[in-house]
Amino acid sequence: MLKETGSSKLSLEQKENICILAEKEARDFINSKIPLNEIQELNIDVEVDGSMPVTVTVDVELVPASSTKDYNIEQLVKEATARALNATGVQFGEIACKSRTLLDSSMRETPS
Repeated sequence: MLKETGSSKLSLEQKENICILAEKEARDFINSKIPLNEIQELNIDVEVDGSMPVTVTVDVELVPASSTKDYNIEQLVKEATARALNATGVQFGEIACKSRTLLDSSMRETPS
């Protein structure tokens, strides 16, 4: 999922802080919904690029353990990604930023 926001050029430290904040928000959400012993793999990648506009990309990959109950993994991933992006909006002080979801590498949903 991508989020673009108008902002001046960010320092490396600011970009790192945004990445840490977004990753923590996504991880905390997933861990609040699924116990750690029911997660086989959880990867969260956050990238912050550019200046005016700044682009934030969040990718969440969740693989449940084989013994995991019936969780709606797709919905959990979407919600974790949305929460991570919302956390970056708060960091930027711009909650009403344009955002779009990458459905796959060839198909994008754009905001209306």
